[in-house]
Amino acid sequence: MKEAKTLADSVAPPTGLHIKSFVHRRSHITQGQRLALETLGSSWVLDYTPEILDLAQTFGRQAPTILEIGFGMGETTAAIAQARPDENFLGLEVFNSGVGALLGRIQSHELRNIRIISHDAVEVLQNMVAPQSLAGVHIYFPDPWPKTRHHKRRLIQAPFLQLLCSRLASGAYIHCATDWEHYAHQMLDVLQNEPALENTAAGFVPRPDHRPLTKFESRGLRLGHGVWDLIFKKR
Repeated sequence: MKEAKTLADSVAPPTGLHIKSFVHRRSHITQGQRLALETLGSSWVLDYTPEILDLAQTFGRQAPTILEIGFGMGETTAAIAQARPDENFLGLEVFNSGVGALLGRIQSHELRNIRIISHDAVEVLQNMVAPQSLAGVHIYFPDPWPKTRHHKRRLIQAPFLQLLCSRLASGAYIHCATDWEHYAHQMLDVLQNEPALENTAAGFVPRPDHRPLTKFESRGLRLGHGVWDLIFKKR
């Protein structure tokens, strides 16, 4: 990897280290996903390098940029990008199967406003995203780490949120969604205690139209599972 400048004002967790919110479990990758990685990755996947992205150059235009952290199989990402062609979408996902799946959706829907980085979100935010450069952030159904001893691995924690807020422009939004009630209330507590943010509602919000239902979510709702959405804006 070539040497590059590290962002001078990176926000580091208090300990100087951070706990990754994911574990590289062995996951199945289909032949189609593997083929998409091989044939389409060079067009839409950006290498992680510890230097600031020029978003206008990256997307080939000046447009509001929305960051999505952990896009899974990319179903929601592709649907939102297709519905909002005047915005850029930068998706982060550490699992190759998900990256391959989204690449396939980019090709089949002829999308041009998505770029992908397959790397840890904290390091990308610290070293590749400029302060006050994002118009929004989507964090949909992050790993809930349901066991109490694993709660420290949950993504939505105060130090991470401080870093995230530093990369948001004034008036930009954070939209989180989860189907784990305990995590939903933890998210609400953390977000409400961040002075840079204000809630757009008294608490949780109904699912906005711009976040489509996934097959997984639809199945959960049919089984009576709850889903909680939160939308906060930067002051």
